Amino acid sequence: MEQKSMTALVSAFSRAYHSTQNSEKVFDDYLAKKILTENEYEQIVSNMSKGISFFNPSFVGRQEEALRWIVDNQLSPTPLGRAAFAENSLENAVKVGAKQYLIFAAGYDTFAYRQSDWASKIEIFEIDHPAIGADKQKRIKSVISEKPANLHYVSADFRENNWQNNLLACIEFDKSKISFCSLLGVSYYLSKQVFAETINAISSFIPKGSSIVFDYNDENAYTDKAGERAKKQAAMAGAANEKMLGSYSYIELEKLLDESNFMIYEHLTPNEITEQYFKKYNKANPNHQMTAFDNVNYCLAVRK
Repeated sequence: MEQKSMTALVSAFSRAYHSTQNSEKVFDDYLAKKILTENEYEQIVSNMSKGISFFNPSFVGRQEEALRWIVDNQLSPTPLGRAAFAENSLENAVKVGAKQYLIFAAGYDTFAYRQSDWASKIEIFEIDHPAIGADKQKRIKSVISEKPANLHYVSADFRENNWQNNLLACIEFDKSKISFCSLLGVSYYLSKQVFAETINAISSFIPKGSSIVFDYNDENAYTDKAGERAKKQAAMAGAANEKMLGSYSYIELEKLLDESNFMIYEHLTPNEITEQYFKKYNKANPNHQMTAFDNVNYCLAVRK
């Protein structure tokens, strides 16, 4: 059975659309379009633009304008912002000694296939559900001729307690080397307990000085105080059978991380994300402004 994660496909679509439609980019995933089939791309275009009345009931305009509005306001901000934040943080980590990059729930992430020269000195591990990993590898084969030598695939289901065995069994993985770990788009779909267990498990096999980067929903995300876009996002994920579960206050998050020997090194709220990652793009696109997603924060934490 082939398994595709709908949220992962839509995330890849939003990176693809942004990369092909703009000259000034928040984040340039120039391979995203190639890993989607033409049919998938067109289907998402059609479904999304037809959904304009759900996303923006007062919208008036052509189908392309509706699509652009949905992508810029609803779909793209989080996948673009968090990818820019993660890869930026990774580059800094490599400068100060990180030797391994662990991409948890890698989905259709393309970093390993567009890696810069500075990444060639690190080992990259894509860790994901076996079915999604297999689907991704099949897609990549049509895009690149050979797998980068420093890339390793690891099958893991985070809801199973033994997922870390597969990583530890991977001969290229070295527990003694400083690692940089990304868990993008993960915290939303795990219960608080499973997310805490995942962070704790990671902490047990990476050395001091290693780091993790992730995005998460703040404590208002699933309440009446949530922003309009956040409410729509939760409804959309639920409709794709990928229900959103976890949200955290800063204090709660700090405690959860501390219990696994991590301390918060950098933390960005939506306004800070917009200022740091969307400013140049917004200046170049006054008619298509983009702001970081309501209720979504980014966190970089270092292993103590």
